[in-house]
Amino acid sequence: MARIKSRKRSPASTPAELRFIPLGGFGEIGKNMLVFEYGEDILVVDSGLKFPDEEMFGIDFVIPDATYLVEKKKNIRGIVLTHGHEDHTGALPFVLPQLDVPLYGTALTLGLARGKLSEFAPSYEPRMQEVRAGETIELGAFRITFVAVCHSIPDGVGLIIETPEGIVVHTGDFKLDPTPIDGRLTDYNAFAEAGKKGVRLFISDSTNAERPGHTPSENIVGKSLEQILRLHKNRRIVVAAFASNIHRTQQVFDAAARFNRKVALLGRSMVANVELSRKLGYIQVSDDLLVPASEAERIPANRLLVLTTGSQGEPFSGLVLMSKGEHRHILL
Repeated sequence: MARIKSRKRSPASTPAELRFIPLGGFGEIGKNMLVFEYGEDILVVDSGLKFPDEEMFGIDFVIPDATYLVEKKKNIRGIVLTHGHEDHTGALPFVLPQLDVPLYGTALTLGLARGKLSEFAPSYEPRMQEVRAGETIELGAFRITFVAVCHSIPDGVGLIIETPEGIVVHTGDFKLDPTPIDGRLTDYNAFAEAGKKGVRLFISDSTNAERPGHTPSENIVGKSLEQILRLHKNRRIVVAAFASNIHRTQQVFDAAARFNRKVALLGRSMVANVELSRKLGYIQVSDDLLVPASEAERIPANRLLVLTTGSQGEPFSGLVLMSKGEHRHILL
């Protein structure tokens, strides 16, 4: 726990403090959950899970210890979400019902969170407040401005948090992509303006920061897909991707349409995320491009593209089941 002491000192009273308490996500991949506390006001940022390592037998996932928050839940003004990845939202079904506080996030982020809550906490009715990049809200002593950032999932935001003790900048997870698929650029100007005012605490995504080089734009994926489809005109194509990578899913749909192929979706999360993204307008695809997985074997190999989960070799993903000949609809 870090403490930022007030610049205002009074000999007659104890100096106020801005307390920063990471409940997860520091020095680890996953379980992101940060707490800011000033006086009687608490702000929570994200509530994610962490997938178990190979030594955690029988464990499905790991969540932050929220005991401190449960004990002080009357002081919590809300939970603010930076984006919809499970390492930032996956613990909500287990934490939010205990706290019962308002949940703030962008449209896609809240949509994904709502899906998780309905699956794991179906009887709980969350209080969700949709926000957009560029908007500012006030929660107790905290004034939060949402800043657009590019990431591998749409609708991600960073946070500029104004407190009585100065400005806190939280970048959220980001990718420095100058040509994002949806045209939604990272708002560097908003971060620069915060820097001009003076930042007391800077919290940044640092995944793979020690690796040299840079990550290419997501745009190159579409070009690679077209090259593969052009080279293998008579073969069935199988693409494995994260279900949350909505931009990549859109590129798969676009490439399939250009090469006159139907698309079959495999994996519950893939199907659910495409359905949600179409409903909210993050994916544009015609109904006649999609075919149910149960009908995929009826489509000629050169007219079918399979989009499946399992890019990391998850044991029960569509890709792994197909590779083992155990998928009930599609055989490789």
